[in-house]
Amino acid sequence: MQEEKSPQWQTSLPLLLAATLAVGMFIGQQLPRYDRDVYFQMGSSNNPSSGTLDEILRYVQSKYVDSVDITEVKTGAIEHLLEQLDPHSVYISPEELQSVEDDMSGEFEGVGIEYVVVDDTMQVVSVFPGGPSETAGMLSGDKIISIGDTTVAGVKIENKKIFKYLRGKKGTLVKLGVLRGREPDLRHFNVTRDIIPVHSVDVSYMLDERTGYVKINRFSATTYQEFMEVLGPMVEEKGLQNLVLDLRGNPGGYLNEATDLLSQFFSDGKLLVYTKGRTEARRDYKSNGRARFNIQNVAVLIDEGSASASEIVAGAIQDWDRGWVVGRRSFGKGLVQEQYPLGDGGALRLTVSRYYTPSGRSIQRAYKHNQEYSNEAERRLASGELADVSKMKIADSTQYYTGMGRIVYSGGGIYPDVFIPLDTSFFNDYYLDVRQLVPQFAARWLEQRDRSTLPASLDAYVRDFPVSNDMLEALVGYAEKQGVERNPAQLAQCRAELKLQLKARIGKALFRDEGLYRVLNEDDPAVDKAVQLLRSGEAIVKK
Repeated sequence: MQEEKSPQWQTSLPLLLAATLAVGMFIGQQLPRYDRDVYFQMGSSNNPSSGTLDEILRYVQSKYVDSVDITEVKTGAIEHLLEQLDPHSVYISPEELQSVEDDMSGEFEGVGIEYVVVDDTMQVVSVFPGGPSETAGMLSGDKIISIGDTTVAGVKIENKKIFKYLRGKKGTLVKLGVLRGREPDLRHFNVTRDIIPVHSVDVSYMLDERTGYVKINRFSATTYQEFMEVLGPMVEEKGLQNLVLDLRGNPGGYLNEATDLLSQFFSDGKLLVYTKGRTEARRDYKSNGRARFNIQNVAVLIDEGSASASEIVAGAIQDWDRGWVVGRRSFGKGLVQEQYPLGDGGALRLTVSRYYTPSGRSIQRAYKHNQEYSNEAERRLASGELADVSKMKIADSTQYYTGMGRIVYSGGGIYPDVFIPLDTSFFNDYYLDVRQLVPQFAARWLEQRDRSTLPASLDAYVRDFPVSNDMLEALVGYAEKQGVERNPAQLAQCRAELKLQLKARIGKALFRDEGLYRVLNEDDPAVDKAVQLLRSGEAIVKK
């Protein structure tokens, strides 16, 4: 876990995805425009019903038979009101607002570490290069025993409390008590908090001599800048001509970051997306003509976790026949929110319009009277759609046409040009339970190893490092100690996948995020298919 978020794992397992969507759709809805002068106040003389609500709340507070938390009652009333609108209009409490804004701003103030909790003890996985913890002398593998005067080891402390202790204003000090290796005594580090970037580009590297790979986890305020910074060296120094853009699991974010990125693939003046609503006139977003690099062929990877701004990118690429869209049907979020500050310090994120792809498609799934809207991942799994393209039903039979005359459909997300089924062969309860323990086990395994005996380069690690049966057995034994009962039949079903996840996690500890994704992508059918298509030069248009 990092100070700002849980670690990113490349997975398509629907039960894990469901939890991701519950949070991901919440943070992936902002436009970069904030109407700071707009406030909503209860009890306005121009709004009798609002006054009635205030009156009722006052009576409850002063006369009700039992004591009540009136703030909690108000929040419940607000949430019930917004539930009558759409799934993406939400109230953000003052306590949640800072975390949400940090996530999308591209930075926060803290100490700059990534950690996992192993046996109730925080263990540093990595320190941010050039960040305050590295400057103070902390290393990967250090165990944090105390923060200030508070013991945080062996006490089952909640992550939100850890965040509170580690984060703070730039320039303030926090004292960390650390055990290193087998040293018997604590080391003490005085770490000066600083601004820590939250990267939206997880990784970028070359898949072959002409094809680059970029993984984007959200569209935050710095995504376009990050994208250009990683694209430049790949084009200018490594000969990138084709690009695999991985937007799987990306819940969206700022619209302008998505359109700025899209401008790198189009000539000036191409319509990329447009929005309109009841009180919002149509607004067109077009390519800006500032395409710095000559990217020839593009493949965009999407899945059921790709939403909002991710769907804008995939939809524009598809509607203009600019490249391949590979994977599974995207989430289907085509509602646009604006965020308004509230007098209590929170915010209202309200749907104000819909967005449409260049061909005129609305991507938003149906949500009226749909109690299962938030359970979409489980519904798709149960229907068989994630594994069988023939089970993928068209939500709206209205036909739209791409620039070259291909038929595309509206209303249920972006339908891929090339379908990649979800591999459920290893998917069982035992796998889910053990997989959650892989980061902790990997940290313990590395702590007991002399790292000089491990491959020195990432290429050598990916090519030569095997996860042995003994390592897997040690993981299974560790899981048993954590209360996961051994299940031989289910273990046989998922042993290869557990080995892959373990190698990926060790790779991340040794070589950062590139180690994680290089391992996972070596055995990824969507990446393999994208590279195959880009190498073939096959026409996008289906004959």
